[in-house]
Amino acid sequence: MTRIFAFLVCLTPLIAQASDWRQFRGPQGTGVSDETQLPTTLDAGKNLAWKTALPGRGLSSPIIVGDRVFVTCSSGANQDRLHVICFNAGDGSKRWERQFWATGRTTCHEKISVAAPTSASDGERLFALFSSNDLFCLDLEGNLLWLRGLMKDYPNASNGLGLASSPVVVDGVLVSQIETDGEAFVVGIDAATGLNRWKIERPKKANWTSPLLVRGAKGKMVVALQASTGITAIDPTSGNELWKYTEGASTVPSSAVRGDTLYVPSNGITALQTSQDGAPFKQLWRATQLRPATASPIVVEDRILTLNDAGVLNCGDTIEGKRLWQLRLKGPFSATPLAAGHFLYLVNEKGLAQVVDLSKPEGEVVGELDLGEPIIGTPSIGGGGIYFRSDRHLWKIQKT
Repeated sequence: MTRIFAFLVCLTPLIAQASDWRQFRGPQGTGVSDETQLPTTLDAGKNLAWKTALPGRGLSSPIIVGDRVFVTCSSGANQDRLHVICFNAGDGSKRWERQFWATGRTTCHEKISVAAPTSASDGERLFALFSSNDLFCLDLEGNLLWLRGLMKDYPNASNGLGLASSPVVVDGVLVSQIETDGEAFVVGIDAATGLNRWKIERPKKANWTSPLLVRGAKGKMVVALQASTGITAIDPTSGNELWKYTEGASTVPSSAVRGDTLYVPSNGITALQTSQDGAPFKQLWRATQLRPATASPIVVEDRILTLNDAGVLNCGDTIEGKRLWQLRLKGPFSATPLAAGHFLYLVNEKGLAQVVDLSKPEGEVVGELDLGEPIIGTPSIGGGGIYFRSDRHLWKIQKT
């Protein structure tokens, strides 16, 4: 009995970690969850676990670490009051809230907000970045460990529409992509101290895409940086450039990743395999018919799915990029879809959540739930539930 108990104690953190959603689009930025008990038909009376009010605007995704859900918001007439809030995943009760004054510019497009970038966590710390380029590191109990006013350090790193790139944390380094017409760079910040480990200059052009982790040669994880010029792969510990793809890419939807392959919004969608020994990457195919609009593409098993400007879901195969089918949904969409099993979860800008069964020959909408408020931010999955957020509320939807 003692050995069994000890085994279960050791296993418990692994189980909690398996359902974590620690960054934008979850593990490795794939947008794909291993949850098996999510609802599919959607009914407010049966599936709404809880709903809680938020103090300000935001389109950052919630992130989930164990039994904690973290959300950022911005409030005030100038959105210069910055909020970092922790909720209990079980019942939606607030565990703690921290508020800070913005030190950088808070100008942004009326459709988005200062709380646009999604936070990231390494399981011990929370890294909350805002469009004002204020970066806060807190422990999971809300204690401030360090902060950076990146716009104080780099005064020209802003634009009139606001910033939205979400950081990633890998090997003890927080990688943040801050690219504007006035100043553009990527910085690797030591997760423990908040000091720069490295900083590299980037093309001076407004860019809202987020860095991605992808498996490179010999299985090493590298950071893929997307910009109008294409893709640059760097070593996250040193910032050294590893390879470049120079045929251009979108500055709004980010690439999708599955294993060692990037699916880049470039000339439609261009698939790049990155684990080639002796070569930086291999271009597998290019498909103009799969071009995404605002929402980023997602790869589910052997299918790639994109949303176009008309709210049409395009499904292609990942072997050749051939379009297999199209399904018209109720749009428009800004939020990127997520997937669990063979179900795709989407929410449009009016707040209508839709579930598509990808096992059907041409896809089929099997569930809808009107949340009643505009939603621009991408939802998150963790702890047996789906989390949606608007400017006013955070919802958890689960099976029962």
